[in-house]
Amino acid sequence: MKILPWAGDSIFPALCETLLAWRKSAPDTRDLPWRDEPTPYHVWISEIMLQQTRAAVVRGYYLRFLDALPGITDLAGCDDDALMKLWQGLGYYSRARNLKRTAQVLVREHNGQLPNDFDALLALPGIGRYTASAISSFAYGQPRPAVDGNFLRVAARITANDIDIAKDASKRALEAALAPSYPAGRDAGYLNEAFMDLGATVCLPNGVPLCHACPAGRLCLACEHGTQQDYPKKTALKARRKESRTVLLLSCGTSIAIRKRPAQGLLAGLWEYPNLDGRLSKSAVCAYLTAAGLRVRSIRKCAPARHIFTHIEWDLTGWDISIDAAHAPSDAPDASASDPLGALLWVRREELADTYSIPAAFGYFTPQ
Repeated sequence: MKILPWAGDSIFPALCETLLAWRKSAPDTRDLPWRDEPTPYHVWISEIMLQQTRAAVVRGYYLRFLDALPGITDLAGCDDDALMKLWQGLGYYSRARNLKRTAQVLVREHNGQLPNDFDALLALPGIGRYTASAISSFAYGQPRPAVDGNFLRVAARITANDIDIAKDASKRALEAALAPSYPAGRDAGYLNEAFMDLGATVCLPNGVPLCHACPAGRLCLACEHGTQQDYPKKTALKARRKESRTVLLLSCGTSIAIRKRPAQGLLAGLWEYPNLDGRLSKSAVCAYLTAAGLRVRSIRKCAPARHIFTHIEWDLTGWDISIDAAHAPSDAPDASASDPLGALLWVRREELADTYSIPAAFGYFTPQ
């Protein structure tokens, strides 16, 4: 890939010096537990969790995850359902599956350790340039810019650069432009933290940036020209596809029906409540269940919900349904079953909290 120059990069040596001094002199007020002990494993787990997820949300998940799986060998041998339960609520579940796959590779090929080599890290499942750079700098002290969204926003505003930050070439160009100014050792991690912290607390993504509190304000071209909110430039996302689904919260006595989603596709391999395409009325749901041989004892409409994925938006209608025990389908979990009622597993209500991971898209209807 040809790396294009990053306009305004003559500012970067002074910017890096300024931000490093700011990070080292100011107290770390963000209280991020992964900074306390930046081992390769800790950095890796936290950075994967932080993808698409706010730090305030990740904190509790990170601590619980490390308590349950303190090392790479523990992660490599973790039961899939237990892993998904630890991840429940974080979303983007493929991240958790890639963590386990990578842990197994590390045990098999790297003596259970994350390699101290950027290219070797890139070869592992689920690790891209940003995560490899974060591990290299935070854990191994290598002079590598870990360019994330906060980082890109800060750089685009400081240099008043019109570059499209959604493009991979823009990120690679920023890495190349910053690399000569990057220190080695612990300072490499401090400088990456400075860019991230500035973007998270001062050079804000929404609303007016807090330029009066910016340690790099004297260097910022956007601030100088009053154009801070014109940057960064980013390709507009395509409109999400909208779908309607009807969720059936089937109960029989003290048990509730769940089923496993197919191994491929959206929410692959996770547990769900049986559900149907479209927004079905009470009469339509009852007719469907009757045709399937189920006798409805009671049916109550749940509060509607909406769940947004990256490219899809679900409009969710839910029905809380009690069925006659004599007509309840038997357990037959089979991820390949296409019939929503043909692959049910009946579980106790407390097991939903303790054992089985129900993704947030269906969790709106989980009994409290």
